[in-house]
Amino acid sequence: MTQTVELPLWLFVLILLFAVVTLASHFLFPSVRWFFRRRLERAVARLNERLERPIEPFRLARRYDMIQRLIYDPQVAQAVSDHAASRGIPENVAFEDARRYAREIVPSFSAFTYFSFAIRAARLLSNAIYRVRLGSYDEGLLQVIDRDATVVFVMNHRSNMDYVLVTYLVAKRSALSYAVGEWARVWPLSLLIRAMGAYFIRRRSQTELYRKVLAAYVRLATQGGVTQAIFPEGGLSLTGALSPPKHGLLRYIIDGNAGSGKDVVFVPVALNYDRVLEDKILTKAARAGERRFRARIGVVMWRMLRQLWLWATGRYHRFGAAAVTFGRPLSLSELPAEEGRDHARALSAELMYRIGEVVPVLPVPLVCYLLVTRGAMSESALRQAVTEVTARMPLASVHMPAHSHDFAVQSALQQLRRRHLVRLSGGMITPDVSQMDLLRFYAKSIAHLVPPALEPPQAMEGDIAPDHPSDAAGAKGNSASAGS
Repeated sequence: MTQTVELPLWLFVLILLFAVVTLASHFLFPSVRWFFRRRLERAVARLNERLERPIEPFRLARRYDMIQRLIYDPQVAQAVSDHAASRGIPENVAFEDARRYAREIVPSFSAFTYFSFAIRAARLLSNAIYRVRLGSYDEGLLQVIDRDATVVFVMNHRSNMDYVLVTYLVAKRSALSYAVGEWARVWPLSLLIRAMGAYFIRRRSQTELYRKVLAAYVRLATQGGVTQAIFPEGGLSLTGALSPPKHGLLRYIIDGNAGSGKDVVFVPVALNYDRVLEDKILTKAARAGERRFRARIGVVMWRMLRQLWLWATGRYHRFGAAAVTFGRPLSLSELPAEEGRDHARALSAELMYRIGEVVPVLPVPLVCYLLVTRGAMSESALRQAVTEVTARMPLASVHMPAHSHDFAVQSALQQLRRRHLVRLSGGMITPDVSQMDLLRFYAKSIAHLVPPALEPPQAMEGDIAPDHPSDAAGAKGNSASAGS
């Protein structure tokens, strides 16, 4: 027992390394994790005192624990068995597939990352690119929502800036958990998005097992009171108008909440921009009839460097206004409980209608609408037309000075002329024929808000005739055709 044992130096170092790792993992790391977790819990408790809707314990659970809870969910376990039987594979292989899906979906929320970094970055970026405007809305409608209810913000999808803008504007209310598509599954962006509490969803190549795992996560998050933000259109609008909604996530929320006794309140959110960053990419995809589009990283970096150069040389101009308006909240308990009714489809149609009611009317979209539908006109005639149209629009949607539209029209024309979308000749403002796709893209975003009596006989070659929320013959049916 007391004899000397000789070992090579490399083997001694290896044994020492294993000993250190064992000591740390069994004795030091748990203590360190406990120390930091206690500090985190105290910080979150202080933060919750400032938020209208506190951060839920569900979001603070360890990601590993959440994944385990998800893959051992009874409904997922049954889906694993069915998947193995249908594919003719062992259940342990199907179980590993479920684990992989769960790891792909479940976020790793960090309150520090969200409130210390993401909120500040969102505020800085939003105000650097746009003049941000929050539309008038009834504050009382949001404040009276039951604190025990799960809140789901339902938004139209105009740009990838939607995530940034809404995160910034609701920072004092709660931390949002976004449902994001496959575009964000790129390292290291995916790490940041997971830390902000977003969960990834696949738009394509979905198996029944994947859908069951996703449905289980949405059910647990909804029952856990997580404040969520979803885009029912499922992707960016290629035409500028509201797109037909997808029903999957809404169906998961409805089915998963059945019998829980917990109410779910949907808050419609409408966004619009004087300039959408991806407008050329989107209109090109619309012409090609192909939704799959991808901005190469080299193109993105070049544009960022160009804007930085313009800022450094004093020639940088912000891209006009960006506006957000909240619509009328809708409680899940308000839906009629009729047997055989497709509640997800009815809910999506109603929510798209309420979003369409409050889409912000900004200078550039309105000027584009008037130029495309009425043709060339003088600046004075354009100002008169703007005054005439906005006077008949819903007040909550109009984001322009109430008594003077001169500045709004001039700023819109400045934006359009800078981008060579219109030409000024002989005192007349004329749309550039080669840029009609872009002009229509912006015009269609607010076309459904133009009162029928003010529509020209022929509207944009017949492809912008809007569905009016005020149409007595079937307001909700019309909104469904424009966005369902």
